[in-house]
Amino acid sequence: MAARDGASADVEAFARAMYADVRRFLAYLTDTQSADDLTQETFVRALRSLPRFAGKSSARAWLLSIARRVAVDGFRAARARPVAADLADWQAAAERCQPRDLPGSQDGLELAELLAEVPAERRRAFVLTQVLGLHYTEAADLLGCPVGTVRSRVARARHQLSTSWLAAERAA
Repeated sequence: MAARDGASADVEAFARAMYADVRRFLAYLTDTQSADDLTQETFVRALRSLPRFAGKSSARAWLLSIARRVAVDGFRAARARPVAADLADWQAAAERCQPRDLPGSQDGLELAELLAEVPAERRRAFVLTQVLGLHYTEAADLLGCPVGTVRSRVARARHQLSTSWLAAERAA
């Protein structure tokens, strides 16, 4: 990877190529408001350690593993300092700030609801390969398991999602 040598054009090209995937992954792990800050933190950490990147995995898998650690650190930090809202109806205020009527937003909400029912290990494999588009080998490296396990988890997640979706369609 050319960016490892520190040439500014190569580093910029690397960051531009990976930005959308990292932000999408962090939005999945957290929420869209936190994803921007966490994406910046991910790139700060990655660019600091870029000269030490050994290339044992793809740059994408390496960067997403940094993003996962950044998200975990964000959860820990948020849990350590509770936030008090001085609004009488904080939930209604939060709902008013959410974007509305975006194309496909309902589909995304339905997928998120169905994915919430999928066991965590299957959900991670599904999101990495089917939503973010990682190769199964990259997902296996990131998850620390064999490729066959990733394939199995994705297949089971697909089956559960399609079964749940069909059940929801029949109920509607």
